[in-house]
Amino acid sequence: MPIYEYHCNHCKKDFECLVFGKERPGCPACKSKKVKKLMSASTFYSKGGHGQTVKAAAGSSSCSGCAATSCKSCSH
Repeated sequence: MPIYEYHCNHCKKDFECLVFGKERPGCPACKSKKVKKLMSASTFYSKGGHGQTVKAAAGSSSCSGCAATSCKSCSH
């Protein structure tokens, strides 16, 4: 049961909706069916360089030791 993010083209509000099968969601604010599915940012868990588990959002640093987007550059 995935939760998707949508943008209403009628009232311009963003909202989340639990969607079953091929169901078409409507805007909870104005009830319009003219909505567009948004690209959601994902989160993942990764084992850090010293056995710690690190939670990171997509596109962010995979370790807490620096601001690099890859541990190759910081040697963790």
